[in-house]
Amino acid sequence: MHYKELDTPSLIIDKDIMLKNLQNMQKYADYNKVGLRPHTKTHKSSYLAQLQIETGAIGIAVAKVGEAEVMASKGIDNILIANEIVGEKKLKRIVNLSKSKNIVFGVDSIPQLVMIQQVFSSESAMANIVVEIEVGENRSGIIETEDFKLLLNHMKTCSNICFKGVFSHDGNSYSAKDKEECLRIHLESQIRTLEFASIAKSLGFENEIVSIGSTPSLINDFPILDGITEIRPGTYIFMDAAQGNGFGSFMNNAAFVTTTVISKPTKQRVITDVGAKGLTMQTRSNGFTKTTGLGIIKGIENAFLEKVYDEHGIIYNQEVWNKVEVGDVLEIIPNHICPVVNLYDSLFLISNETVEKEIIIDCRGKLK
Repeated sequence: MHYKELDTPSLIIDKDIMLKNLQNMQKYADYNKVGLRPHTKTHKSSYLAQLQIETGAIGIAVAKVGEAEVMASKGIDNILIANEIVGEKKLKRIVNLSKSKNIVFGVDSIPQLVMIQQVFSSESAMANIVVEIEVGENRSGIIETEDFKLLLNHMKTCSNICFKGVFSHDGNSYSAKDKEECLRIHLESQIRTLEFASIAKSLGFENEIVSIGSTPSLINDFPILDGITEIRPGTYIFMDAAQGNGFGSFMNNAAFVTTTVISKPTKQRVITDVGAKGLTMQTRSNGFTKTTGLGIIKGIENAFLEKVYDEHGIIYNQEVWNKVEVGDVLEIIPNHICPVVNLYDSLFLISNETVEKEIIIDCRGKLK
């Protein structure tokens, strides 16, 4: 079947481009002598996670306990939950996972350590943790070195917690004005992460894991400093409009959404059957990954989806209006692929425009 014969909207992945992306990132990790731990929140698929491992990845990263449970149930091991896990219910689920799989998860505060110790000691289990270091994204993670020391000293009193290392996410790389600034952010975040790893070592802790990464700082062949043990890119597998802008080309973009033209109510306005529920309303607002509109119309220069309702997309572009008729199928490159994947039950792998396989997105909606 030709992919345009699929009902719309559909999430389409060009298999050949995707495989090239996997191979290129693995070569980059191998060249820099670090492990590749792909963040699977992008594709949310155990099938694709297994493919990444077969290509050479040392394990995977996830964002949620629910994602870890699905991946573990499909036989995947060495899972890092790159997030702070808080609450008795979630921690007990990690206890159960840890009985058969190697599970590591993030912490950044003493109150969280108290919860972890209580739950894991009551279950006679050991929690493997990594401490998140804030490196400029202004999100979660330890900021002050003194707070880090206090956290580690408290950890020494916790008999059921095992320190595995540190991790960081330079998400601020998305807002870099150009590749040069992205390189600076990439290097500074590594230096800061390594500084905290050094503090941990000085306090008697071994850093088995020193984990970094965001796709913009890893798709451009930037150097990785000595002491880093692994990288955690996610979006690289599919790419999207923002990543294509950051890379400087859309040649590595594997993902797009098909949509049918359902109306041409004026001589400028084209309406399609995919809206916010199939593409989201997300944009990148600044930096070298900045996007225009709500998705790129493939094959027509400077054409964008400009507005969405729940189930309608609006294009204001004379060239698009002239070229398409009601019933035609268009292709849209999403601004940010990760939340888009979570909107679909499955994706379709294509090669030479032919559908080869439908893949269930089995981590879809696993938000707990």
